[in-house]
Amino acid sequence: MHDIVVLKDNQELAAEAARQFVALAKAAIDTTGKFTVALSGGSTPQKLHTLLANQYKHSLDWSKVFVFFGDERFVAPFEPESNYLMADETLLSLVDIPEENIFPFATIDLSPEEAAELYEKELKKFFGERPSFDLILLGIGPDGHTASLFPGHPEVLNPSDAFVRAVYDSPKAPPIRLTLTYALINQAKQVIFLVGGQGKTEALKNILEGPADLPAAKVRPENGEVLWLLDREAAKGLSLPAEGV
Repeated sequence: MHDIVVLKDNQELAAEAARQFVALAKAAIDTTGKFTVALSGGSTPQKLHTLLANQYKHSLDWSKVFVFFGDERFVAPFEPESNYLMADETLLSLVDIPEENIFPFATIDLSPEEAAELYEKELKKFFGERPSFDLILLGIGPDGHTASLFPGHPEVLNPSDAFVRAVYDSPKAPPIRLTLTYALINQAKQVIFLVGGQGKTEALKNILEGPADLPAAKVRPENGEVLWLLDREAAKGLSLPAEGV
């Protein structure tokens, strides 16, 4: 059974995501002294970042928040397609988070494979041999992809011990990307999917109601939880019972 919350619109979705983020962060900081999160790209996370940077700027001890990324386009960090740049402009540069707490993918002067290997080394250096995030934020595309785990890409979809992979020939531009894999995502304590707007109904039905053969359906944390936050537009056509807010 999936945990699903349907919100009125994309703004309410972002507001609920912000509440969840802050609650999880405070609980983790109280328990372990730090909060680890992997951010997602896209327009809904952008709204989430704006809320966190404004409404919740002083609600968290940002010095104890450690930020990684679920995936990245293989572009320079100052390019407009960069997930890091979006996160920096909408959140990270606006709160009191130390620079050393932020772990972007390295994409300059490295091959995609070298960049993936380097990020995996950074993850293991920070977490140990078995990384487990307090929170991973994800979205989905109309094709059911999540992070940069795309249908028809066995190099990232097939079982593997690698935590980070390079993706080539992505169906979405730019074609080369870096992504966390199921081996890492499914160790998370909490995964939250943020899904808003039109065009994703068929993918959501596949993932949430079956046959569940799309990439996002394989996100099943071994000892963690998955929460789906949907707006009404995205949830149209779903027959699963859902909690509304």
